[in-house]
Amino acid sequence: MSFGEPEVGFKERSWGVRIPARIAAVAGSVVLGLGLIGGAVTGSWLIGDSGEDGGNDRFTQAGRLWHSVPVDQLFPPTVDGQGAGPGGADRTWTRIAVAPDSGCTDAFDPLLRKALAPVGCERLLRATYTDATQSYVTTVGLLFTDADAPAMRELDTRFTKEGLDTRTDLMPLPYAAKNTLAADFGARQRGSWTISVLTDAPVVAYAVSGWADGRAVDTPEPAEKAMEPGDTSPAAQAGLGNEAQGLADRVERALRKTVSSPPEQPS
Repeated sequence: MSFGEPEVGFKERSWGVRIPARIAAVAGSVVLGLGLIGGAVTGSWLIGDSGEDGGNDRFTQAGRLWHSVPVDQLFPPTVDGQGAGPGGADRTWTRIAVAPDSGCTDAFDPLLRKALAPVGCERLLRATYTDATQSYVTTVGLLFTDADAPAMRELDTRFTKEGLDTRTDLMPLPYAAKNTLAADFGARQRGSWTISVLTDAPVVAYAVSGWADGRAVDTPEPAEKAMEPGDTSPAAQAGLGNEAQGLADRVERALRKTVSSPPEQPS
């Protein structure tokens, strides 16, 4: 597996890596960081809070997952997608690269970066998968924000009302890892995508898909449209919408499951 170089954070309402000086000395041993480098962390788990407000506790816990849960739990090496393909066909995706956990510098096109700026950027996690036939590549991302619940609800409302999740000028960027099938998966290769602003966690989940052979796409489509019956666009006929939506859904479900039922801590 090949890994990219860490990105340097920057400050635009916390659109960078926020690491207090008092914990900088232990940053190198953070579980997810080690998982991204080693690829198989298994010994660290989410620690629950003991506050009375369970909803707020879960929201807070979700915001900590990027450094307290094994990378293989957030981005499993293999993801099964029963019924996730066109016509209800099954899908299986294999992870081919995990990006180093990072800030958001250069991780989004300018307009999407601007749209997401109100909720800030605490950390960005990304992984790229390929399907069983190695015909397609899909990057899945989890943007951990520094926003509270009302701010996440406000952003979700804006994305929904203004249709920001379907605009081609607001597509997420892929993670093109060198020496993998996704090496040529750049901005022009984006075929379909989905963006979901979570309101029960400070997270924006997304996925973007394309062909593994590096072909450019002239008319990308949001996954919702590409999955509509009768759509004859290249993205729809290839099932790129299903690739993006199927992976995004399953990564999002795994995130919610981890928050709602974290493993018990050893005594």
